[in-house]
Amino acid sequence: GASAALPPRSRVGLIGRNGAGKTTLVKVIAGQLEPDGGQASMPRGARLGYIAQEAPAGAATPLDTVLAADIERAQLLHEAENSEDPDRLGELHERLNAIDAWSAPAKAARILNGLGFDEAGQNAPLDSFSGGWRMRVALASLLFSSPDVLLLDEPSNHLDLEAVLWLENFLITYPATILIVSHERDFLNNVVDHILHLERGKLTLYPGGYDAYERQRAERQAQLASARAKQQAEREKLQDYIARNSARASTAKQAQ
Repeated sequence: GASAALPPRSRVGLIGRNGAGKTTLVKVIAGQLEPDGGQASMPRGARLGYIAQEAPAGAATPLDTVLAADIERAQLLHEAENSEDPDRLGELHERLNAIDAWSAPAKAARILNGLGFDEAGQNAPLDSFSGGWRMRVALASLLFSSPDVLLLDEPSNHLDLEAVLWLENFLITYPATILIVSHERDFLNNVVDHILHLERGKLTLYPGGYDAYERQRAERQAQLASARAKQQAEREKLQDYIARNSARASTAKQAQ
């Protein structure tokens, strides 16, 4: 019974009480869970990105891991290294130029630097980092891959203040749709332009940041409370009329 349509290129904060189902909903959108009914749909050909729950590990460096997140670039480079067909090589290099493949290392380095990795850290083995820092690499890989729909579940959990501020600025200028699960009021106020509230299995979309959502929800609750009060007053008025008139022959039919 939950339904919502997100405006294109919007930055939406998904909020709700603990246990309301936020992460479950995100996993349904990401295709990791099958809904009991209904569907999550998006524009044809849109690429969806969702951060892995498992932190990357191994001997690869953060920089190599982030670069590998651009699957098309990695495949084109691999084929170009192994192809001996001059015509095919020309096609490959034409496509590599079209996707700006040669600037990718600098872009990946900027993202990693923003998330706290200096040059030495970008080139150290993943296994030399804690789980929290490896989750930063997972986040960097997702941001680098530039999906058309970006799903983030508590992205600030493993970040210090400086990295959070960098992430805010990155997301504000991100040229696609973002859905963010977060409990951080300031983060939501600084980044999102809509709030999607999940409550009792229903979804309500509010324009603006978290403070705007609180104002609008308070106004809506006041309107509902006023409507309930009027309804209760009418109920009591009718019940009083029935009690006074049901025993009289002349008014019993109307009371009934």
